[in-house]
This record gives sequence, structure tokens and C-alpha cells, in this order.
Amino acid sequence: MEAIGIVLIKLAFVLVFVLSFGGILTWVERKQSAIMQDRIGANRASILGLRVIGLFHPLADAIKMFLKESFRPANAEKFIFTLAPAISVFFALVGFAVIPFGDKLVLGDTVVNLQLAPLNVGILYLFAVAGMAVYGVVLGAWASRNNYALLGGLRAAAQMISYEIALGVTIFGSIMVYQTVDLQEIVRWQGAYFWGWLPAWGVILQPLGFLLFLTVGIAETKRVPFDPPEGESEIIGYFLEYSGMGFGMYFLTDFIETVMIAAITVTLFFGGWQVPYLAPDGFHFPWGSELLCAQWVVALLQVLGFTLKIMFFLWLQMAIRWTLPRFRYDQVMRLGWKYILPISLANIVLTGAAILLIK
Repeated sequence: MEAIGIVLIKLAFVLVFVLSFGGILTWVERKQSAIMQDRIGANRASILGLRVIGLFHPLADAIKMFLKESFRPANAEKFIFTLAPAISVFFALVGFAVIPFGDKLVLGDTVVNLQLAPLNVGILYLFAVAGMAVYGVVLGAWASRNNYALLGGLRAAAQMISYEIALGVTIFGSIMVYQTVDLQEIVRWQGAYFWGWLPAWGVILQPLGFLLFLTVGIAETKRVPFDPPEGESEIIGYFLEYSGMGFGMYFLTDFIETVMIAAITVTLFFGGWQVPYLAPDGFHFPWGSELLCAQWVVALLQVLGFTLKIMFFLWLQMAIRWTLPRFRYDQVMRLGWKYILPISLANIVLTGAAILLIK
């Protein structure tokens, strides 16, 4: 058992890491869309005349959300209306407990596992908490007593059911390859090499599974092009009656879920904290040379590598969000049930056949 102090430090690190990414994504979304659309983007917020390319906008957003009046409809279910956004944020955050952001850090006689909760059923835990997040959406929409909000909540529930099934099926192929549902062991498995130089990352073993998982993961975040539950242009959205920090928590949940999808994608398909040719004692290159490092340097490089991979997939999700138009609701349902789910099942069959042939 790790000391309570170490657990609290890891908890603080994970929360700061996730919330920082969630907050900065509010700036990234504006700035990246501006660059793609050939305009300046967020640059108005300033401190002492300094604008720093708009990096103060997340701080301005937070201050505005805290100070803005939190309006509640007169006929709303008061308790559930207030609680619902917190439910969404809570279940979005607790999933990060099982994401490994490094291997081990040795501090004298103490060995720190760089994972907040080292569960041997990490994937199952992730899907359990991911399935609960939609409760905050549905309850908030229902408690608003607004038909348009309720319609957005119903869309979110239907979309969750449709894509949660596909989300589970898309990773069955990976589980068949890794033979474990422990996320730390999955990352360690990907530390092997094909032909001595090609990292055995999941994307090489399961390219179709990766594409399917990323598509379904974006749908689970309820963001463009899979955003019928939020449909601002249709005046439909489960958060329609929310303002102040109620709306702010729903807004933050979207970005936290975006970080979560990026983290799971990296963990399952891109080696997690693995850095090519980095062993526990340093770099061992396929051409025979070595670069030995202290253990804490190796741990730092693993965390940095994991962070950079997450940043890439956050950029990719933002690029998709500002490139593709929104699907109609019927198109979202058709894509999930008629295309992604059957292809995911076919991927399981193909993976099983490949494993039998190799054996």
C-alpha cells in the first residue's frame, strides 16, 4: 500500500493535469478555429495590457461563470436541476483514476506507481463510469421542465446507448491481442518491438479498431459532428436553461471528456507512456548505441511522452470538430447501428482468425 501522502500528491497531479487541459481547451478551440478560418481569434482578454495571444481567456471565462447569475426556471425540480451538472463533471473526472501516465518512479526505498488507482479491471471501470456520465445530462434536461432541453436530453441518452455498445465492441480486438484489461499491463505490452525497431503499438496491431474507437469516442463526447444533443442552431440542448456555473460545469465536462478520449486512445493504441527505444535504464537504439538516464529522468520522459501524445489527439479532435459539418440525428443513429457496430463485430472475427493463424 502506498502512503496516503503519495496518493494525495498523485490525486492532485491528475486533477491539475486534467482541469488545466480542460480549461486551456476553451482557448485552443477558439484559436485553432480562428487559424483554420484565417482570422485572429481570441485575443481580447488582457492583464496589465498583456494579451499573450489570448491565453487569459480561460481565466476570464472562469471569472464570468462564477460571477454570472445562476438562473433557475420557476417550475424546475430545484435539487436535481442543481445537482445534475455536478454529476456530469464527477463521472467525467473519476475515469482518469485508472489512466497510467507513467510506469514507476523510484524515490529511495519507495516505489511510486504512476497511476492513481492501479485496478486490474481498468477498462471495465472506465466503461462503467463513462456510462454514468449521461445521467447528469438526462436529469438536467428533465429537471429543467423545458421541452427543448428534454429533447436534447433524450437525444443524448439515445446516442449514448447507440455508441456505448459500439465503444465496447471496438476494443474487444485489442483485448484479444493484449489478453488483459489492466491498462498498465496493456501499456507495458506495447513496449515490445517488431523486427527490433518498430514499436508494437496497438494502432499497428488494430488499425481498424483504432479508427472505429476514435470515431465512437468523438461521438461519446457529444461534440461536432456528433452534437445533436447540444444542437445550438436548432435551439435544442440539454443545458438550455442553465447559466452561470451550471452551464460552466456542462461546458467543462465536454472538454474533460475530450481529454479522456485522447488519453484512452493513447493508452490503448499509441503505447501510452511508452517512448520509442526508452527502457527503464535509458535509451537503447536499434542500431546499437545507448543513452543511459537516471530513473527519475526516465519517469519524467514517460510522463512527457504521454502528455505530448494526448496533445496531438486533442489537436486532431479539434481539427475534426472545425472541419466536418454536423450530422442529422437520423444520420448519427444510422452510422452507429448500421455501420460502426457491424464493422466492429467483423473486426473481432478478423482478429480472432489472425490470432488462430499465428498460433
